[in-house]
Order: sequence, then structure tokens, then C-alpha cells
Amino acid sequence: MRIRAARREDFDGVTALLEELGRPQVTATTREESRAVYEQQVLDPDNHHLVAEDDAGGLVAFCSLHFRGRLNWPTPEAWVPDLLVAERARRAGLGRALLEEAQRRARERGCHALQLESGYQRAEAHHLYRQFGMRDVGKSFHKRLHVPARP
Repeated sequence: MRIRAARREDFDGVTALLEELGRPQVTATTREESRAVYEQQVLDPDNHHLVAEDDAGGLVAFCSLHFRGRLNWPTPEAWVPDLLVAERARRAGLGRALLEEAQRRARERGCHALQLESGYQRAEAHHLYRQFGMRDVGKSFHKRLHVPARP
């Protein structure tokens, strides 16, 4: 297994991993806009997307790392909205390896913290985060907004 920066051509593999996590499926209707968002983020220096490949070159893990400013902090915060390992590749150390790489990049960037979001149902992942030295410090709230379809 090897970890590397995500590339534009990884779009299908990354979205398949996100769908495995329960994210919306990319369809013919959403593909073009989803790809545009992905490509913009892959090229943005304030977003680092990492993937792990198996020996055959297939994607088996993904980590999205964003650097953002926070009020009352003179340094940026590193935020991980997405970290996932495919079911077939779990318990091989990939999640920890991705966290270590995210932490290395955050320190290199001078970040004051590494923040991560995770759903309640991901108890196994929460165990990994605690072993990594992270603490559960709050709750995240979500409200889905229905946006009118574009013509």
C-alpha cells in the first residue's frame, strides 16, 4: 500500500469510497458539477487530498485535509472532513498512516490544531482517533438544505 496526493484522474475512485461511507451517489445528473468541485479542491493549495493505493493501483483509502482560518487564532486549523478506508482494507494501518500524514502536513503548515468530523455510527474509527491522541470535544449539527434544481 502506498499513500500519495490525490490526482484529477482519481475522481471515480474517490467518489466510490465516499459512497461506501454513505455519501450521495454521483449520478449522470450530478457528475459534471461533482467533478468540477473535486478538481477545484485537488488544485487548491488550502486543500490536500490524500489517497492510499493497494498493490494493484486501486484506491482503498481517502483523506481530505483542509486548512482554514479561525477567528481569534493567529494560525490556521487543519480540518479533516473526510477520512475513510474501504472495508476490504481496514485494520491494516491505513487510517493511522493517513492521520500521521495529515498531522505532518498540518505541523508543516503551522496549524494550531487538527480537527476531524466523524459520524456517531463509526465507533471503530473513533477508537483509532482516540489512540491517535485526539479527544471528543464537541458535537456537530447538520441541517440538510434543499436547493432548487438548476435549469
